[in-house]
Amino acid sequence: MSTTTRQTVDIIDAGTIAYKEAWDLQTRLHKELVENKRAGYPEPQRHYFLLCEHPPVFTLGKSGSEDHLRIDEEERASHQIEYYKINRGGDITFHGPGQLVGYPILDLDLIFTDVHKYVRSLEEVIIRVLQEYKITGSRSDRYTGVWIDDDQVKDESKKICAIGVHLSRWVTMHGFAFNINTDLTFFDHIIPCGIVDPNKSICSLSSLLGKDVNLQEVKRQVSTEFGAVFDLDVRFTPFASINPFTLKNV
Repeated sequence: MSTTTRQTVDIIDAGTIAYKEAWDLQTRLHKELVENKRAGYPEPQRHYFLLCEHPPVFTLGKSGSEDHLRIDEEERASHQIEYYKINRGGDITFHGPGQLVGYPILDLDLIFTDVHKYVRSLEEVIIRVLQEYKITGSRSDRYTGVWIDDDQVKDESKKICAIGVHLSRWVTMHGFAFNINTDLTFFDHIIPCGIVDPNKSICSLSSLLGKDVNLQEVKRQVSTEFGAVFDLDVRFTPFASINPFTLKNV
């Protein structure tokens, strides 16, 4: 397959989905892309971008510390929060209702082979979406993700989007967690991303705007900017077409 061919990404809205189900689905799609690549691309390579919400869950990246989880198993159960150790980079974070989670499964061999550029491109997608709400997102020299600087306090900023990825044979997994209408009190139970800097905290789009935000509208904006930033044609694909519980995949 020529790398000069313009690629298409399937945007898939999975709605609210259990974390483990989404992880298993990512793993299956990742394997599909890798196997097609290893075989020399007998089929046109597909790229996927899953958008979803999760029931409350903490996830710990492979470089993270369990010391950054502040509640025990009994307390997690009382709050109905799941917990998984996973294979992405980064430390501990929270996923839950009102948060838009994006999982790109891309073959970067057909887009660009630069991990740093990939992470910065994910940040760029969110920064562009924030501009639609007249909010200036920024990057940190020390930490990944997208931040909102405090104009009144020097060096103080709040993270609105966390990023943690995994690549194997230049095929991506995991992605970003963009706080939209997220209940931020869940972050009190962890040291988010393992960052202990007192000048760093967490925010959401709704906390900045002072009102709830239409999540479906944000999904549309994220999809548009994702295609623009990665120079991909966007194709909206029903979740049922890749759902592992369907009898036949499209």
